[in-house]
Amino acid sequence: MTVAAILKHKGHDVASVRPTTTVAELARLLSGKRIGAVVVQDAAEQLLGIVSERDIVHALAANDTRALDMTAGQLMTRALKTATLRTTVGEAMTMMTAGRFRHLPVLDEHGALIGIVSIGDVVKARIMQQDHEVDSLKAYVAGSV
Repeated sequence: MTVAAILKHKGHDVASVRPTTTVAELARLLSGKRIGAVVVQDAAEQLLGIVSERDIVHALAANDTRALDMTAGQLMTRALKTATLRTTVGEAMTMMTAGRFRHLPVLDEHGALIGIVSIGDVVKARIMQQDHEVDSLKAYVAGSV
């Protein structure tokens, strides 16, 4: 199974903000959409980085309430790992586990952002994949008796 299959089921919507968006605005967006991260894009929709709930918590711990006036550009992770539609669920899980992050932007063959998958999406897909394999093995064993 690939990231393409996850996005086919999940959809391609991606929440994004500009680098000048404040942390207070980010927090409202994350809460309102019930999501854990947003990508940061410039006016030309170039992917600049990603900001997660974890980034906001670290900023609050380091800067107290002053963090609310900081911007997405100040908090974002710039060195992004990304996936393509051909990235397998196993590869995505390995990247996310090794990098200790929970959101993976998906780019098309031209480098344009076309989706995002979370660790929850990847785990769900992996479980579905394993369930299918178990069912296939059961059917094979039952048919060969």
